[in-house]
Amino acid sequence: MPESFDGKLVVAISSRALFDLEESNRVFDEQGVAAYHAYQRKHEDEILKPRIAFDGDAVLFSDETEKVYKRDGLEAFTKSETDAAREPLSGGPFKNFLAALHRIQSEYPPERSPIRTALVTARGAPAHERVIRTLRAWNIRIDEALFLGGLDKGRFLKAFGADIFFDDQQGHCESASMHVATGHVPFGVANQK
Repeated sequence: MPESFDGKLVVAISSRALFDLEESNRVFDEQGVAAYHAYQRKHEDEILKPRIAFDGDAVLFSDETEKVYKRDGLEAFTKSETDAAREPLSGGPFKNFLAALHRIQSEYPPERSPIRTALVTARGAPAHERVIRTLRAWNIRIDEALFLGGLDKGRFLKAFGADIFFDDQQGHCESASMHVATGHVPFGVANQK
């Protein structure tokens, strides 16, 4: 273990936030420790299924485009993204986390990976093109990409079956937290006072 975590992103997540452990938790709550222990032993060879969902701007990507939107509005944001569609976005605070998940996923055939990742973003067309090209430039595969065009994220995360979701905007976090364990990423212009 390093002597200091200075300059490192440290994420602590409970196993119930990453994996579907509802059944084993029900056994623990209703039948106690001995039954829980027996249940865990009986199912120890079964791979758990985690789904992890990320917001785009100021989470996976830098907040450079969010700054344009906040400063100049949606029309300027759309023009900026259309003009820069072939230029990859800079990485945000969770780029390396997504890259680490991708390395784990790469050890498995896509249909047998124990991890599913999704990008759930308020972006819509035509701003989606830059995101797709950015992920391609980073050589990172995600399993799903939901470009919601400003729609509420919570309902889509529920339908996707996400186990955990990361977003930089408090409003999106509140909506998502009704359906999924949610982590607020206090980065970027949306979090400046």
